[in-house]
Amino acid sequence: MNRRILALLGAPAAALALAAVAPGSAGAAAPSAAHNHGTRVCALAGVPAGSAACDAVRLDDANGSPVNPLVTSSGGMTPADIQAAYGLTGRASGGRTVAIVDAYGYPNAASDLAVFRSRYALPPCTVANGCLTIVDQNGGTSLPRYNKGWAQEQALDLDAVSSACPDCRILLVQVSSASIANLGAGVTTAANRAGVVAISNSYGSSGDLPDSSYGAAYNHPGIAVTASTGDNGYQGASYPASSAYVTAVGGTTLRASTAARGWVETAWSGSGSGCSTLNAAPVGQTPAVTGCAKHAVADVSADADPNTGLVVYGPTNGGRSAWQQFGGTSLSSPIIASVYALSGNTAGNASSIPYAAASTAFNDVTSGTNGTCGAKLCTAGTGWDGPTGLGTPNGVAGL
Repeated sequence: MNRRILALLGAPAAALALAAVAPGSAGAAAPSAAHNHGTRVCALAGVPAGSAACDAVRLDDANGSPVNPLVTSSGGMTPADIQAAYGLTGRASGGRTVAIVDAYGYPNAASDLAVFRSRYALPPCTVANGCLTIVDQNGGTSLPRYNKGWAQEQALDLDAVSSACPDCRILLVQVSSASIANLGAGVTTAANRAGVVAISNSYGSSGDLPDSSYGAAYNHPGIAVTASTGDNGYQGASYPASSAYVTAVGGTTLRASTAARGWVETAWSGSGSGCSTLNAAPVGQTPAVTGCAKHAVADVSADADPNTGLVVYGPTNGGRSAWQQFGGTSLSSPIIASVYALSGNTAGNASSIPYAAASTAFNDVTSGTNGTCGAKLCTAGTGWDGPTGLGTPNGVAGL
C-alpha cells in the first residue's frame, strides 16, 4: 500500500482536536484527501459521570463518508508499517494473550478479523483454533447487544493487536454497558484468564476519577494494563488513563521518512494530556520532570492520528463491514499492550517499567503540540512530555 502520509493543512491544534469530534458538512465539495477529517465514533459529550466513551476516530472524507484506504491514497498504515515503525518486525510473543476490553457486542468480530488477517497474510486467529476468545464481562457467553460505535472500536482494537503482534492470542471481553464499573469488571475478568499478560482499554471518562473508587479493577501486578489518554488534546486527565496502575498511552502522527529510522513522528494534536489531581504517579515519574504532583499523562505513545491511522476491516451501517481507516488513542493503546506482550516484561506494576528503561528504548518525539499551556504538558520536546510521554517504542526494551 502507498504509505504517503497526508497532513491536515493550515489548522491549529484546537481545530484539529475539534475535527475529531464533528463530521464533515452535508453538501460539501467533492471528496479531496486534503479535506479528510477525523470523526469520533463514540460521542464524548453527554457521557454521564462514571461512564466512558470509546476513543476511536474514523477518517472521513469531505462529505462525511468513511474513507476506503484500499482505493484512496489515504496514508493508512498496514501491519508491516506498524511493525517497521516500532522495531517489531520478526518478533514473536510465543503465544501470549493480549486482552481487549470494550462495551457492547460485535457479532461479526471473528469474521471481520479473519478478512483483515487474510488480506495481510497474518496467521489465522479464530475461535476454532483457540487464538481468539470472546466472552462477556463475567467470562461467559451471554454477549451484549450490538452498538455500531463500540463495534468499530473493537474492530480497530482487534486489527491493531494483530498488526503489532501477529502471533499473540486475543481475548475480547464485551461488557454490558459503558460504565466504568462494568468496564472495570471486564478488566478483572481478563486478568483472571490464564495466559493474559496485557489488557488494552481504548476508552476514557469525560473527567478524572479516583483509584480509591475504581482502581482495584485495574490493579493487576504482573499484567500490563494500558489505556488511551483521549482524543481532545490538552484537557486534563481521564480515567482509567490517570490510574496509578495503568500505562497511559498518548498519540503521534506517524509518517514514512528518508531518515535513518525510516519514519518520523510528531505529537498528534488530539492526543490527550494533563495532570491527575486524584491518583498517584507511577514509580519513576517525578513532579520535577512532569510538573504534576500526581500521575501525568501520557506515559508513552504510538500512532493515533486518523490521517496516519490503521487500515481496518470493520462494521459500517446496516450490519455490513468494509475497509476503513481509524486512529485516535484507541489505536495507540492496543499497540502498546502488544509491545508489552512481545517483551514479556510485565512483572510488578507495569506502569513503572518505561521509567526504568534506557532513553534509547523509545523514539523521542520532540515536536508538535496538542494545545496551549506554555509547558511540556502540551508541547512535545526532548524527554518526557504530555502528548507523547517518554516516546514511542523502539523495539521492546522499554516495555
